[in-house]
Amino acid sequence: MISITRTIFIVLTLGTLFTTAMASDHPQAENGGAACEGYGPQTPRDIDNVTGTNKRIFATAPGFKDLNLCNIHFHNNAEHKAKDFSIYAGEGEHGHGGGYQCSMSKSLSKAELTPPKEKVCKGLKPGDTIEVHWVYTSCDTKPGHGLGSCLSAACVNPSLRVETQVFTVVNDSSAPDFNDLTYSGNVVNGYHQAKALPAGTGKPVEFMGSTTGPKYTEQQCSPMQVTWSVRPQCGKVDINSLGKWCKGNVFKEDHAHGVRKLVTNPKLLSEIK
Repeated sequence: MISITRTIFIVLTLGTLFTTAMASDHPQAENGGAACEGYGPQTPRDIDNVTGTNKRIFATAPGFKDLNLCNIHFHNNAEHKAKDFSIYAGEGEHGHGGGYQCSMSKSLSKAELTPPKEKVCKGLKPGDTIEVHWVYTSCDTKPGHGLGSCLSAACVNPSLRVETQVFTVVNDSSAPDFNDLTYSGNVVNGYHQAKALPAGTGKPVEFMGSTTGPKYTEQQCSPMQVTWSVRPQCGKVDINSLGKWCKGNVFKEDHAHGVRKLVTNPKLLSEIK
């Protein structure tokens, strides 16, 4: 998740200040820095590992049908890890090029890997892995750009849910069309909704976590509380449909965002039940 706006700027600033002030009392994180303390469970994670010892508890967000879709965006490679998307791509540069890739990305046909006729989403290529986030909120808001669209002056502490799918991008018009999974002004039972969510890629793994994105680490945690639903299997998506979406959407999204490094410290993870 990405693009924190001024509405929650103070919350994030306080979180950073508390992190710095308590650094001397923190346990050491895997990469040698002081791990966050006092924050709720963090994301992304290995969804095949159910272990977590973070004690912060918050209510599970309602199902997406009882919430408003507020944002759709995608990341360059998978932020999460699972058996089906476990090929490590490295740390990347400021989160870009890091994360994990789908196993199927290494066994695509020559036709599926054919370069598109024009540049797509500022550099997306056939064979790339992306992780798509459909963000839902309990606030009475309309879909728009960034996390700011998920809150309002009257609703600064919403219940948030992120429906998640990892895709391998292919040049194949018979592959699923990304625009069938987006938003076109549709309202169902009073709630803004995507036209559809991915199916056939396994039962989503649900857990408590946070917002993601490369600005956060095990040393600088996100204070936001999010219920995640991550599908455990990769799917395919047609690159040309992504290109069409990137040319114009209500979310003002036109490129893949960087990934946050996988969180592995059990003290920063919730237990998956």
